[in-house]
Amino acid sequence: MSEKKIAKIYYADLWGLRSEKYKFLLENDVNTTKWQELKPITPYYFFVPKDFALQSEYDKFWKVTEIFSEWSSGVTTHRDHFIVGFTKEEILQRLRIFTGRLPDELVAQSLNLKDTGTWKLAEARLKIRDQRPEDKIYPYAYRPFDMRIICYEPTLIDRPRLPFMNNLKKKNIALLCMREVVIESGFSHIFVGDRISDRRMFLSNRGAPYFFSLYLYPDEPERRMFDDEAHKADSVTNFTPEFLQTVKDSLGKEPEAEEIFYYIYAVLYSPTYRKRYEEFLKIDFPKVPLPSNNEVFKELNSLGKELVELHLLKHSCLADTEVGFPKGGSNMMEKVVYDEQNQIVFINKEQYFESISKEVWDYRIGAYQVMEKYLKDRKSRKLSLDEIDHYMKMAKAIRLTIVLQEKIDEVYRKIEI
Repeated sequence: MSEKKIAKIYYADLWGLRSEKYKFLLENDVNTTKWQELKPITPYYFFVPKDFALQSEYDKFWKVTEIFSEWSSGVTTHRDHFIVGFTKEEILQRLRIFTGRLPDELVAQSLNLKDTGTWKLAEARLKIRDQRPEDKIYPYAYRPFDMRIICYEPTLIDRPRLPFMNNLKKKNIALLCMREVVIESGFSHIFVGDRISDRRMFLSNRGAPYFFSLYLYPDEPERRMFDDEAHKADSVTNFTPEFLQTVKDSLGKEPEAEEIFYYIYAVLYSPTYRKRYEEFLKIDFPKVPLPSNNEVFKELNSLGKELVELHLLKHSCLADTEVGFPKGGSNMMEKVVYDEQNQIVFINKEQYFESISKEVWDYRIGAYQVMEKYLKDRKSRKLSLDEIDHYMKMAKAIRLTIVLQEKIDEVYRKIEI
């Protein structure tokens, strides 16, 4: 029997125009190609070059799935056009048709609904007629900075992500992050939510974000079953006991749950952190370094709190914004055009938002260029005064996010890793 040998792996890539690639392939073969030998290592065994020089350093951090006890992906309705809307009245009008006495065929045609392998219109209509679906209308985090309305009735939704999403019906905040991403213009796949949320909150060609809520709201039987203290409270924190103990050991005391959440959020918005560990952020959930001392922890959780308030558009500074909407008119969202020289964003030929810098206009969360995305999703709609005001607040929140990221970076570099 011949001696078994471990296979060697070689890699080469070719960039350029198609004609240049054809020319190279005609003039070269496997023997003349300049190959790079790879040495794939556990646990991923990548067949492309990777720089894992920082792996031993990064592996000391805590993965978010070790920090939080429970998590979930977002809601997938498979019929957004029916149960998601810009206003409550839109949803109510559709529900009146759906629960009314019109024939199934007419309802299906009117609401553009089709039977699937797991959902039948006739069965759903019968099931919810006596359930008052109009009482199950909630704010719905649809995209970054884009809050809509949903009828959160499981009969109408393919993947309601219950019971986890019930935690976001009450006072709560949740970290949103990806398990793996393709990074083209820098890692930006982190956000925060405080409402029931859509699976495509920030899209990636590798999937969708997962939600890690700060609090869990166990139902009454669970509270009695597991914990007398939890029974007395409305909620329990979603941090693992092991993580809390390690934080306590590191700081000499156990901080408030909100302070820990804000610290984590700040770290994940550090440009230095994002760039330094970019290779790892592409392939798995983020890992977070422990706070090295109370001073650094306090500074970062303070900055993280500001960041969370900005991203939820709850920061008091957003009451006044330098962004303007100077001209009256139809308010019709016709076509988004950005004028970089004058720093204005047109919504139609006459009306525009002013004082929006290129840096703010280009800012991305996940795959979405958020300032553009918000307006494009409202094409052919008349912007309400609330939406105009909301857009102005978004612009200021993003501008201040960029400023805060620089401040976070200064503090982040003080962490002893």
